[in-house]
Amino acid sequence: MKIEDAFFALTPERVLEAVETGGGRATGYVQALNSLENRVYEVEMEDGARLVAKFYRPARWSKTAIMAEHNFLRELEEAELPVVAPRDLGGQTLREMPVEGGCIYFAVSDKVRGRPPEELAEEQYEQLGRLVARLHQVGSSRGEPERPRLDPTTYGTASIELLSKSDYLPYELRDKYLACTERIVRVCQPAWSDLEMIRLHGDCHPGNLLWGSNGPFFLDFDDFLTGPPTQDLWLLSPGRDAEADAARDAMVRGYQSMRQFDRKTLRLVEPLRALRIIRYAAWIAHRYADPAFQRAFPDFEEHIFWMREIDEMERQRARVEEALGLSGAIN
Repeated sequence: MKIEDAFFALTPERVLEAVETGGGRATGYVQALNSLENRVYEVEMEDGARLVAKFYRPARWSKTAIMAEHNFLRELEEAELPVVAPRDLGGQTLREMPVEGGCIYFAVSDKVRGRPPEELAEEQYEQLGRLVARLHQVGSSRGEPERPRLDPTTYGTASIELLSKSDYLPYELRDKYLACTERIVRVCQPAWSDLEMIRLHGDCHPGNLLWGSNGPFFLDFDDFLTGPPTQDLWLLSPGRDAEADAARDAMVRGYQSMRQFDRKTLRLVEPLRALRIIRYAAWIAHRYADPAFQRAFPDFEEHIFWMREIDEMERQRARVEEALGLSGAIN
């Protein structure tokens, strides 16, 4: 059995057994939570605690890279930011579940209660901006070589290369898709020169944000990386309309009350969106052997998926060039 097969076939019994290695006994209640990249479960303990157990997908992160995530969460927690750091499990926050072919890393954290944000008022967006600024104050204090870097090469070129070698991109659509996406990467490259690059949440969209009794707090630092600060702001208000612009403006005002922010970097919103779309397609391709991905993206191998993707990329290319003032300038 491959280690990936053991990951796909995790059972409630194995989950409970793993959680109990950190001390305490589970009641037997275990519920799978929504997650494609990892396997995440809510577990009830006999002492009444509700825990969240996260089993990391094999071969995605090294042990050192996962510990970089845990250490960053500890730094944020020590700075009194509202995050959920992993529990200490017998002297360590990262444990190993032995399986045939290797081991699966896992961590356990307390379940926190809150609600996903709905419509937010201007002052709430300003509050989010201050919170992101505080996160970035910690993130800018040092680098993290063990985590990825968000730039046109890592998110764009590497993703395009993966897709070009896969069997999922139809042969007759390949040239058109590659031409469009490679042009986007060429357009984006100069915009990354002299950018501030710091440790970020990396996937700071509303789905990774909850609003509790004490205000907002962030979840899921699995995509923690180094990148431009704009990444953590635009994802919280990803629209293109006037309302989204107003929300981003409010967040920047809040941000600037805590930390310097170069408003000119808001021009990166469309480039960052384009790179995210390209990387998302590559992510699906890279994970498509996982039955969960086949269920979530049943048309990924169909022409219609890639025709829609090319159409969206063509429109996004024009938006990127307009945002960067480069329409018609890059061949």
